[in-house]
Order: sequence, then structure tokens, then C-alpha cells
Amino acid sequence: MRVFARLGFVVVLAGLAVVSSASYVSGERRVTTTITRLYTSDGQSHAGDTEVAWRPSTLRAELSESEPVKVTAAQFLRWPRGFVWEGHPASKRQYVVIVSGKGEVEVVGGKRVHLAPGRILLAEDVTGKGHTTRVGAGEDLVMLLLPLATGD
Repeated sequence: MRVFARLGFVVVLAGLAVVSSASYVSGERRVTTTITRLYTSDGQSHAGDTEVAWRPSTLRAELSESEPVKVTAAQFLRWPRGFVWEGHPASKRQYVVIVSGKGEVEVVGGKRVHLAPGRILLAEDVTGKGHTTRVGAGEDLVMLLLPLATGD
């Protein structure tokens, strides 16, 4: 019986060592998160990937954080299912976080960016012909808008 208890204790300690090691390794690893940037070039909207870099958090060693970005507000926006808005530029430079629903943004050349919960766009195509946004037929598209402060 004692042998099994000691063996169980060793297994638990070994498991904790592995978890601790994995946390340390992942805490030390520099990773990025990809977001989609909408921008204007030659009067046309384009889409490209950009990276958000992570650094160790100032709160706890096992957490990561990005550089802060100044925003002016936070607003939820809901577009109805099936809604299409053709050829519109972004109203302002802002992050757009898809909360629920599905859709797509189409830019020059027919390139389509699929919208689904968790997708983050950096909308900077505030001039030119703009992009087309289509909301899927299944449910409304709910977004969180975070306008960037001037100078960011």
C-alpha cells in the first residue's frame, strides 16, 4: 500500500514538474498573434496580415501581454443577417473584433477575409473605394469597435 502511495506522490511531482516546465518554456517563447489589416493603396482597399507581438506580462510571470494601444471608445455594432454594404471605407482607424455571427469582407482583386467570432481586423482603409462587407444568412454579425486614438 505504501509503495502505491509513494508511486502516486512521485507521479504527481513529475506531472507538476512537466507543467511548470511547459509554463516556463511557453512564458519565455516569443509568439505573435495574426490579425488582418485593411488598408488603402492606390485608392483601393487591400487586406494583409500583421502581427501582434507578445511580451512577458507585468502582472504574473506565466501571462503574456502586448504593447498597449490607445483607443478612444468601445462600441458594439450589430448588422442584420444577410446585410451587404458595398464599397465603403472604414469610418475611422479602429480595431474590429467579431463577437458573434459570420460574414466576409471583400477587397480589391476579389480577395475575401472570412469573419467569425474571434477574428480581429485593423481597419485603416479610411479613404478610397473601400471594401464590401457581407453578413452571413445564419445570424446577425456582432462586432466590438475600438477606435484608435489619433497618433497611434
